[in-house]
Amino acid sequence: MECSIRKGIVQSVSSFPGLQELTVELPEGNAVAINYPDLTGPCQPGDEVMLNTTAEELCLGTGGFHYVLAICGRERSLSKLGHIIKLRYTPLQGRVLSVEEEGSPYHHLLAAADSLDGLPVAVGSLHSMLAPLSWAVWKLRPGTRLVYLMSDGAALPIAFSRTVRRLKEMGLITAAITFGHAFGGDFEAVNVYSALLAAKLVVKADLAVIAMGPGVVGTGTRWGTTAIEQGIFLNAVRHIDGVPVAIPRLSDGDQRQRHFGLSHHTRTVLTRVVDGSVVLSLPRCYERHLQAEDELVLKRHQVFWEETDELFSGLGRSGLPLSTMGRGVEEDPLFFHGVLAAARTLVAQLN
Repeated sequence: MECSIRKGIVQSVSSFPGLQELTVELPEGNAVAINYPDLTGPCQPGDEVMLNTTAEELCLGTGGFHYVLAICGRERSLSKLGHIIKLRYTPLQGRVLSVEEEGSPYHHLLAAADSLDGLPVAVGSLHSMLAPLSWAVWKLRPGTRLVYLMSDGAALPIAFSRTVRRLKEMGLITAAITFGHAFGGDFEAVNVYSALLAAKLVVKADLAVIAMGPGVVGTGTRWGTTAIEQGIFLNAVRHIDGVPVAIPRLSDGDQRQRHFGLSHHTRTVLTRVVDGSVVLSLPRCYERHLQAEDELVLKRHQVFWEETDELFSGLGRSGLPLSTMGRGVEEDPLFFHGVLAAARTLVAQLN
């Protein structure tokens, strides 16, 4: 694995919870960089910094920034609690206090935990599903304790997500749990199973949603995508007695045939990865888009057809950042109808 490393001088700093956006001077001009103070310490104007410039040089989309590796001439020492290492065996490895480790005040709960006792859990394949689902849950059942579990399938620092920041400010998600090598949530967990049990027992969730952070890896092949994790997480919910609700990836705006209608990602997960029947929500407006390949999906799972027009009409006025693959609500309405259908079914599991 190769990366590009360069030096720059910090010109300006905008600080947010867990993240700083920097303007950095490079020989060819100013550039935007991201700093995570918990990893490298806080930056200030005039600092000389070492930057990983790989993403920008590759012209990546979601993650296309420079990232601070170190602040030159400044030492950084550990100050947090915990013995669980994330970003293990890399120069930026750091420790966290996970909910299940012995030093955690919740260790006794997790040590005895073995079941979700019917907790409904929505599982998505894109970070862009989180905002419309959270808004719809709040609209349908205000006061619901919705907990977000962020995987390590895309961005690892939860602070990178402006969406999560906004949802927490609005009170649409109660707490966030980061698991695997994702980090920075209100709670940390070693894997998806302990993250789910923490949502139930520590945060007292009414509902939970699992999805990766911003960004997704895709290669144009059936198996070469981090979206496959959706099936693994649906299985995990089943294994410990939760109610797994699959959020479908639908589109009538994507020009790629493999993602038009029901995405091949969702189809592969529900026919080849999931090891039993799960709950699948589909919006009524998708009925006219049904394809022959959908038949096996519909036969294998508990399908709920949901009316979503009323929710959809209010979604654009939610004040939330709403886009998927660069397309907004009006450019890819079917995508959002699919997420809203999952929200309706998820909330219905509480009744």
